[in-house]
Amino acid sequence: MKIFTHLLLFLAFYFAACAGGSKQNSDKNAETDKRQTNGPIIPGADQLSAYLPLLKGKKVGLMGNQTSIVGEEKEHLVDVLLREKVDLRFAFAPEHGFRGDIERGEKVDNTVDKKTGLTLHTLYGENAKADSIVGSVDVMIFDLQDVGARFYTYVASMHRVMQLCANQGKKVIVLDRPNPNGDQVDGPVRKDDKFKANISYHKIAMIHGLTVGELAKMINGEGWLDGGKTCDLEVIPVKNWDHNISYELPVVPSPSLPNYASVRLYMSLCLFEGTDISIGRGTDWPFQVVGYPNPVFGEFTFTPGTRPGMAAHVEQQDNLCYGIDLRNVDAVNEKFTLKYLLDFYHKMPDKSKFFARPEFFDKLAGTDELRKQILAGKTESEIRDSWAEELKAYKEMRAKYLMYADFE
Repeated sequence: MKIFTHLLLFLAFYFAACAGGSKQNSDKNAETDKRQTNGPIIPGADQLSAYLPLLKGKKVGLMGNQTSIVGEEKEHLVDVLLREKVDLRFAFAPEHGFRGDIERGEKVDNTVDKKTGLTLHTLYGENAKADSIVGSVDVMIFDLQDVGARFYTYVASMHRVMQLCANQGKKVIVLDRPNPNGDQVDGPVRKDDKFKANISYHKIAMIHGLTVGELAKMINGEGWLDGGKTCDLEVIPVKNWDHNISYELPVVPSPSLPNYASVRLYMSLCLFEGTDISIGRGTDWPFQVVGYPNPVFGEFTFTPGTRPGMAAHVEQQDNLCYGIDLRNVDAVNEKFTLKYLLDFYHKMPDKSKFFARPEFFDKLAGTDELRKQILAGKTESEIRDSWAEELKAYKEMRAKYLMYADFE
């Protein structure tokens, strides 16, 4: 009898402990993945019933690439539109091309999509015929997956689409997608037009905290299109997402951002591109390792070589690099920081060689102040203090255009 009683007590304690552990795990899961309570995230492109009626009887153009996918099957938006008998006349391609297989900064030619036969035009840089091309349709669709940094050039391509449509009196439909770094606003705000470039196109924070739909509304609302024009804009919003919810991209946005860790680290590591420090291009871990050919930088070693989409522009190609391995960072909680950049600057034996491409670095930063602050030996805290007022003003502007609950 005593044995039976003890057994009952043991089972009672066991199941209570399991229930408590399950509750703790449940609470933890709810904190890290709010999608469980909000429902599945549904990007704008997946909501066919919201935008197909807007295309009926219209001649349509598209700005898209390999990130323009629909549904769990990841069907390309072009294939969906053609199947739905949309009168699709052409597509514009951004940096990296329509299928995402062209290297950073390389020329994107006017050509034909081999899979569908659709005429392709470049909108990465200038295209003298772009106005007449847009003038040939009634409506433009924009569907590119941004990653939330001012130096990611897809937002510059969106601006050009909006400008062309404003010039020609055409409608723009932005199929919105979550920002995988939408839980942060950080870095310097570009103010001076002398730093304007494809990698620093707008007067926004370096880590801007906007979806492309929110940014499109800002471009219109702040009068940033030439001639004080605005375009006829409609945004198909994302369902069941807000700036508090982490989001792993279902498709690689560009050749050097192969996974969630790289997308999160990109915010901090892209500034290295104004230096000769390797951030892993030409390896299997771009934007996840950092190194230079000197053992002073760390014990971890790697040798950049060539990879698809990473052959022509590889820092320290074929050189053994010493540095740090960030492949196992807590990606969800990884946010923009200067610590990696400052650490390598302080370890550089000849600091005069650190900023190998100072003008490019300044365009990435949107200012020359950051570089000057680093050269002057400022700490991260001191540098951040210098951004405080401009970030506050930017956040006030940003708040006017938010379509989703904010992280603050």
